[in-house]
Order: sequence, then structure tokens, then C-alpha cells
Amino acid sequence: MRALITGGAGFIGSHLAERILERGDEVLLLDNLSTGSTENILHLNKYDRMQYFPEPVENRRLLAELVDAADVVFHLAAAVGVRLIVESPVRTIATNVTGTHLVLEAAAKKRKLVFLASTSEVYGKNADVPFDEEADIVLGPTSKGRWSYAASKALDEFLALAYWKERRLPVIIARLFNTVGPRQSARHGMVMPALVGQALAGVPLTVFGSGRQSRCFCDVQDCVEAILRLVGVACAVGEVVNVGTDDEVTINTLAELIVKRTGSSSSITHIPYQQAYEPGFEDMHRRVPSLRKLERLTGSRPRTALPEIVDRVASYLSEKRQMRLAGAAR
Repeated sequence: MRALITGGAGFIGSHLAERILERGDEVLLLDNLSTGSTENILHLNKYDRMQYFPEPVENRRLLAELVDAADVVFHLAAAVGVRLIVESPVRTIATNVTGTHLVLEAAAKKRKLVFLASTSEVYGKNADVPFDEEADIVLGPTSKGRWSYAASKALDEFLALAYWKERRLPVIIARLFNTVGPRQSARHGMVMPALVGQALAGVPLTVFGSGRQSRCFCDVQDCVEAILRLVGVACAVGEVVNVGTDDEVTINTLAELIVKRTGSSSSITHIPYQQAYEPGFEDMHRRVPSLRKLERLTGSRPRTALPEIVDRVASYLSEKRQMRLAGAAR
């Protein structure tokens, strides 16, 4: 199999590429490094079955060539992170909607299987948890840019399903729930690496809002396993599937666990949303997936426990910190 991964130098994309290469297949990576990093894929240079193209999805000619050469397209390129979404809504909408349309358009010419990475953000303010894939989308007003990401990813889903229904392009859509693990950056507001990094540095852990909001954190290795299982199941074509865990934890409890697992002496402080992001910022109180469809289609579900995930992130960030210190000492 030859796989094209857009956003292949990103957090999830690099883990997906690694897994595909390890099993002996070929990988084409397309990433302009707007949110990804070559550091994520340096260790993959040992494989002669990998090719990396540092270009945006908007390079239509290159995209068409890569799609034609691939057996399956994993479309992971997107604007990510709450901070980026709040600060750059134009970039968020344009990147997500335009990029997805171009990928679907190119894939439709040869009817190549497309896996589209969507997000649990699509459920918006719906409070009826756990979220079933057929649940209503409940978004805030258009005056609040925070919802532009959810709206753009929902439009991505509409586009993908339209290509399936109208042009018979095989598509699979996964709504990812808070995927975390090594290589994830805190740069754009990702909570896990941000809190772990603060704990390792011995500075106060900053929790936004009351900290009583809850999330379900899925290890990136489990996420990649679910993605590969889905593209291997014919009956997943044309479906929207939740991918994550239903192990719910409040951000306060997460912060306390991180302090404990890292042996940190850091305190935990709270910062109001309006100070962290913008006035009137809205957040979802709970975000829990129903995993019945994922289990039915793939026969499995993510199972890595949260303490193990925290340990893996801490080990990765600690190693990176030591390398930086060693480099500065030279």
C-alpha cells in the first residue's frame, strides 16, 4: 500500500506515517509546516519508502500527482488548536474548507479512498453526552470566532459525504476526541503538553476557566490503530465514526494527576477564559464520545489508561528539555 498523508509532519500525521512504514508500506508526506515540524519526522528518514514534500495542499499540481500515486489518502492537514482558532479565524476557515475540497476533488478523479480527520468540536455545545454520531450539532453565534473551527470541520464532513453520495468517492470520517501523546506541541493551546511542560519546569500549572470542564484523552497510538482499522473495513465507507476514549476526567483532576506522576512541586492556578483567549469565549463543559459504532466496525476501542499517557508525554518532554539544556551548554 502507498499512503498519502496530508499534514504528515504534524503530531498525529507523524505517528500514522511511522506506523504505516513499520508495517512495510510506502508513505508520501505533504506538509507545509504551518503547524507541523520536520522534527516530528526526522527519525523516519531511515526509510527509503518515505517521501516528504514541503508544500501546502493548495499546490494543486503536486496534490494531483500525489493522489494519483497513492492507494489511500489520509487528510489530516488542518488548522488546529484553540489559540490559533481564536487568533486566526480566517486562516482556520480557509485552511480547513479549501484544503479538504481540493483533496476530495483530486481523489474523486480516480476514486481513491479518503480518510478525513474531523473533530469532536463538531458537536459544539450539545450537552447530551455521550455524543452519538447522529446527534445534533449545536454551535454558538457567528459573532464568536471560537465556533469557526467547528463550523469549518462540519462543512468538511458535509463536503466529504456529498462526494460519496453524488460522485461515489469512498470516504471515511473520524471525529477525533482529544488525541494526546509524544510530539504534540503546546504552542497552539493543547492542554496536555502545556500542563506537563509546566509541571516539569516547576512552574504553576495554568488551568483555564473553573477546571471543572471534562474531556476524554486518547493516546495517539490508540488513535492511529483505530484509523488504520477503519480504512481496512469496507463497511466504514460513507460513515462518520467517533474515535477516542470515554474515560472522562476534569481538567482539575488531570492537573492533579500530572503533578503527582511527574513528582512536581508545582501549584495549580486558574485563569479566566476571557483572559486566556478573548472576551465572551465559550467552552464545552463535557465532551464524551459514544464508542459503539467504532467497536461495531473495528471490533476494538482505545484502551491506554490516562496515567500511562501522562507518563509517556512527560518522558518525551523531559528528554526534549534535557537535549535543549545539553545543546545550550555546548
